[in-house]
Amino acid sequence: MSSQSAQRTALTIFAIGVFMAGLDNGIVSSSLTTLIHAFGVTASWGAWIITIYTLGLAVSVPIMAKLSDRYGRKLMFLIAVALFGIGSLSVALSHTFGMMLVSRAFESLGAGGIFPIASGYIVATIPVERQGRALGMVGGMNGIAAVIGPNVGSLILGITGDWHWLFWINVPIAAVLLLLGRRRIPESRAVSQGRLDMGGILMLSMGVLSLMYGLTNLHGAGLVQSLQKPAVYGFTLGGLALLAIFGVYERQIDRRGRNTLVPMSLLRRPELRWTLAGGFASGLILASVIFLPAFVQTVLGWPSTESGYWFTPLALFSGVGAMGGGAFMDRRGPVITLASGFGIAAIGALLFPMWVNSTWQMVLASSLLGLGIGITLGAPLNFLITEHVSEEKSTALGFLSLVREIGMTLGPTIFAGFLTRSMMQFPSVFVSVASKSRIAPGALKQAHLSATQMDSLGSASRAIRHIADPTVRAAVATTVHEVLKTGFGHLFWASGAIAALSVVSVAVAGRYRQKSRQGHIPGASSMANAER
Repeated sequence: MSSQSAQRTALTIFAIGVFMAGLDNGIVSSSLTTLIHAFGVTASWGAWIITIYTLGLAVSVPIMAKLSDRYGRKLMFLIAVALFGIGSLSVALSHTFGMMLVSRAFESLGAGGIFPIASGYIVATIPVERQGRALGMVGGMNGIAAVIGPNVGSLILGITGDWHWLFWINVPIAAVLLLLGRRRIPESRAVSQGRLDMGGILMLSMGVLSLMYGLTNLHGAGLVQSLQKPAVYGFTLGGLALLAIFGVYERQIDRRGRNTLVPMSLLRRPELRWTLAGGFASGLILASVIFLPAFVQTVLGWPSTESGYWFTPLALFSGVGAMGGGAFMDRRGPVITLASGFGIAAIGALLFPMWVNSTWQMVLASSLLGLGIGITLGAPLNFLITEHVSEEKSTALGFLSLVREIGMTLGPTIFAGFLTRSMMQFPSVFVSVASKSRIAPGALKQAHLSATQMDSLGSASRAIRHIADPTVRAAVATTVHEVLKTGFGHLFWASGAIAALSVVSVAVAGRYRQKSRQGHIPGASSMANAER
């Protein structure tokens, strides 16, 4: 088998692995109600099915990436796939809720390593001039999986009627990946430098775990109130303090010439700090698209059973963006490609509040948003973060993935807050709509009392279904449409603003990058790639 043929085979294996791992949390999120009923737990406990996976993912990403640089990317990829497959098998066999949570944590340890290890293998083994296409393919699989996961989960439940199949399906895929990966992926590793930094691993794990737990306890419905809870501010501040101590500890180790857990060039070089900011922004923007089905349902009037399928244009174009953006990067470079991706995402997001009033307009806007997201999740960020890391490329990519994961965790809380605040305007808007509909005073009083209890999309939907009077029901539905259209407008304005500001951060990163390549920044790496 030729070298390029072997690389294509390895890329295919990596892409399937990334897609499998990326689907999992989306699949479970769409099936959470089913799982809660199956185990007979409360909604607050049921949320831990997703929370514990998110926490485990955040901890495992940087550590698995570091281990892959040290012990071999092929070896750790196979271990990650095996952990994920065994975790999925254990979840499918779970008969108690405690076993389900332990199994989900075990599953997340494997999932956290698959994407950064796959990307690290690419940037370490494939020539620079072909890295864009390869990174774009793997990044595209990750982005598409994140977007269509909820639909896939609903489809599996609809066909089988059994939640166990949400996890059984991973087992044969993982087994095939292990068999093919063992035979078809050549080994790749960084040059080992001294002993493993166990102190750094412990501090980073505890810091990330504490920070992410604090963030998952935030609630968009009462953001200010939730910030006052010890479970939020205590764990968040504790996590930030541990991460600050971790940074000081790593710098001391670096001065002694020992191998650090995080490549210190990520913290020293200004262009890489700006690149990490872009990674955080990409996580926030990706988090905004999970509200698209609710937008289609409440603003455009599609039934809830069909609203999720309108993810399809966004998912398809995110794949096009990831792979096309990779090819574009090979020709024009990472900075222009990344700026273009954020710019296209900004246009797509801003079209929602400024222009979208029909389904075809939504399809066009979401396609542009998906195209931009695909470009940013694909090749350019991954290339930029590893450009000046000579050996530990998977470690650098793991750090980028962690920053993006934090953005994806914080994003839903921020964006849900816009919808919650819009629902707070429901009573006053309802009075205006009801008076125009000439609703009888008695019915108006009763409907207004129930309207004051509406503080979320879910409560509004339930209230509308239980209103007997068709005139009152129509007035309530009209009010929900008006207030949520405003809320969604603010949500997409925020997403568009984040994307637009990211274009500025990319420009700053590009400026620093150019200076470092010209030797104008002290400590710039002499190993920088040649200007393309």
